[in-house]
Amino acid sequence: MYIDALDFYYVVHPLKEPWTTAYGSDDAIHTVVTRMTSGTTTAWSESSPLAAPTYSPECAIGVFEIASRFLAPLVVGRSFASAEALQDAMAPIKGNPFAHATIEMAWWVMASALQDKPLHVLLGASQGPVETGADFGVQPSIDGLLERIDQAFQAGYQRVKLKVMPGWDLTMLQAVRSTFPKGVFHIDCNSGYSLETDLAFFKALDPLNLAMIEQPLHHTDLIDHARLQKQLDTPICLDESINSVYAAKKALKLGACRFINLKPGRVGGFLNTVIINRLCAQAGVGNWVGGMLESAVGASLCLECAMLPNMTYPSDLFPSDVFYETELSVERLTHSAPGQMTSRNLAGNPFVPDPQVLEERTVTHVHIAAS
Repeated sequence: MYIDALDFYYVVHPLKEPWTTAYGSDDAIHTVVTRMTSGTTTAWSESSPLAAPTYSPECAIGVFEIASRFLAPLVVGRSFASAEALQDAMAPIKGNPFAHATIEMAWWVMASALQDKPLHVLLGASQGPVETGADFGVQPSIDGLLERIDQAFQAGYQRVKLKVMPGWDLTMLQAVRSTFPKGVFHIDCNSGYSLETDLAFFKALDPLNLAMIEQPLHHTDLIDHARLQKQLDTPICLDESINSVYAAKKALKLGACRFINLKPGRVGGFLNTVIINRLCAQAGVGNWVGGMLESAVGASLCLECAMLPNMTYPSDLFPSDVFYETELSVERLTHSAPGQMTSRNLAGNPFVPDPQVLEERTVTHVHIAAS
C-alpha cells in the first residue's frame, strides 16, 4: 500500500457536561483526526489522548506535532505491505503511542477499504454483537449518581464503571452497592492512589464484590500493582500502565493484574492491540476495550477491536448522544439492542467526518504529501 498523503486535524469536541476524574475535569475532548490517502482511496482514524498530559504523558497538541513533524515524513511516499513494516518505519520515534496509533490505525482502515474486507476481519475478530457498559465520572451528589445508575441498568447496560478519587470513593461505593446489591460494577482510579497510603482502602473494597479495580496506582507502575493484587480478592485491571506490548509482557509475567483494558490509541495501534489480546488469552487474563470519549470516527474503530477473542467483560462503547450534542461523523453510533453494539460489517470506516462539522471544530490542520 502506497501512502500518497496524510492530513492531520487537531479537533475539539464540546461535551454535554464536564467529564471529571482523578486527573481533572474536561469540558471538551481534544483529538487528532487523521486522513490517509492512497491513490483515490481515503481512510480516517482518530487518536484521543485528551487536551493536557493528565491521563498519560501525551496530549492532543503533542500527538499532532509528533505525528506531523516526525512520523509522517517516515511513511509518506512509501509503500507498506504490512502493519509490521509500517511500525518498523516509525520505530526511530520512541514512545508516543497515541501519535504512532493515529497513523497505524489509518493504515489498517485503508487496508480494509482496499481489500474490501471489514476491519474486524483483518484483525482476526468474529462478527457479532458487543456488550457495552455505562461510565460515570465524579458526580455532584451520591443521590444524583444513584439515579443515573438506575437509568443505565433500565436501558440495558451490562455493567457500570464508576470513576473514583480520594473523597469520592468508599462512602459513595457503599451507597451504590447497598442500592444495587446485584449490579455489576467496577471502579476506575486513574492512578489516583498509592500502595503505601491506601492499602486499607483497597482491602475495604473486597466485601463490595466489584468486578475489578482499574488502574489504582501510578500510571507507569507494574511492580506495586503486582504486590497489591496478591493482597486482594478483587481483580486489578491495568489501563494507563499498559502502553506497549513490552509493558503487557512484563505485567503478565509479574501477575500485576487479572484484566487489561485495551485502548488501541494507548498501546500504539491495532497490531499491538491484537498482540496484547493474544498474550492475555494465553495467560488467562481477560480483556475489554476502553474508550477515550472519541467521536464515532474513533469509537467505531474501537468497536471493531471489541469483537476480538478474549473480550470477557463489556466494553466502553457509547451511543453518540451520550456525550455529544452534535456528532463529528455523518453517521451516528447507536445501540443495536439494549446494552449491545454491532459493527456495520463494511470495509473501511463507515463513520467519516461531516466536512462542515470538521471545519468548525478544527483548531489547526496540516497536509503532508509525497514530493
